[in-house]
Amino acid sequence: MGILQRYIVEELLKVFFLALFVLTALLLFVGLGQQAIKEGLGFVALIKAVPYLLPNALRFAVPGTMLFAVCNVYGRVSASNELNALKAAGISPMSLIAPGLVIALVLSVTCVWLNDVAVSWGHLGLRNVVMQSIDDIVYGVLKTKKSFHSDKFSILVRDVEGDLLIRPEISIVKSGEQGIVTISAATAKLESDPEHDRVIVTLTDSRIRSTGPEGKVFEHPGEFVTSIPLTDPTAVEGIRDASHQPMRRIPAWSGKMKTYHRQVAQVLAAKGAACLVTGQMPAEDDPTWSYWMKEKNWSAAQINRLKTEPHRRWANGFSCLCFALLGIPLAIRQRNADFVTSFFAAFVPVLLVYYPLMALGVDRAKDGEWPAVAVWLGNVVLLIAGGWLLQRTLKN
Repeated sequence: MGILQRYIVEELLKVFFLALFVLTALLLFVGLGQQAIKEGLGFVALIKAVPYLLPNALRFAVPGTMLFAVCNVYGRVSASNELNALKAAGISPMSLIAPGLVIALVLSVTCVWLNDVAVSWGHLGLRNVVMQSIDDIVYGVLKTKKSFHSDKFSILVRDVEGDLLIRPEISIVKSGEQGIVTISAATAKLESDPEHDRVIVTLTDSRIRSTGPEGKVFEHPGEFVTSIPLTDPTAVEGIRDASHQPMRRIPAWSGKMKTYHRQVAQVLAAKGAACLVTGQMPAEDDPTWSYWMKEKNWSAAQINRLKTEPHRRWANGFSCLCFALLGIPLAIRQRNADFVTSFFAAFVPVLLVYYPLMALGVDRAKDGEWPAVAVWLGNVVLLIAGGWLLQRTLKN
């Protein structure tokens, strides 16, 4: 590596790591604040959540920081006429541009890994932190509002004395055809069981009522222990969200989802055939028919998500290279030592073109309306624009 290339690499890395530290700290702080508001996590739980939020902060910080670094360094190089001096000496400016693109390429591969870690390991770890603190979260909300609501269960209480809930009314949303289970009791205590993704409830003088087809009612004088599942036990191996699978497992999960989708289609076909034989069509509010229709739509959506996810993670990761390819020629053509001007000249098209096209491609691909490769639409547009600008910059 020549002296000029070494100088560019050192300057790029110096600016990159300094800006990365500041931006990552800011994004991490914002992420912790969102979790504190959304999940009600306390200080200890937030500290435990930091390692799991860090990959997510980095995957957003690295591309923007790379754009900032190339605008800073190449803007100063162009403003000091160093590129003109190279041309006068018969040296191609590409010798100074290449190190920035190589660094961006290495960071792109790293960002692909960060995207995979953030949405799989990071999401699962953060979920475990929330699970471990679920009873503290519920108690904290109940003490102030006397009610707690989530997508799995809700609780209304008359009062909270220590860890004892006075006159609680607990509603648990069950999967499939089971409807909603309502529990009323004189008192209740909650205890999280993160190992089994559930909350253990110890009830006193309780009454349990189901709104399912059978509508059973159970009376339990004295103490009775039950549990509230926090995940769907009817899911394929207990996992419902394809977006949080690591990429190495996506092919296997795709096969499982396709098999499950075929099984659901067979159940619906059998039910439809039975209706034709008997001449009795299911009612519009038939819970059995509605459940299997929802499962069919859900499994089809999961298959589309599994097709889209690898493309999304690779496209997000390689945004580093796309940003650098756009930022370098723009900074050179600006010939301005004020890196803020150069940065915003490159960041505005990224904000107005790249991210909307990326979001559009992801949404359409997940809906099954466009092929999964449509996720790369924003990257392709930036690569074309950046390549054209770079070519014109080298000629001029």
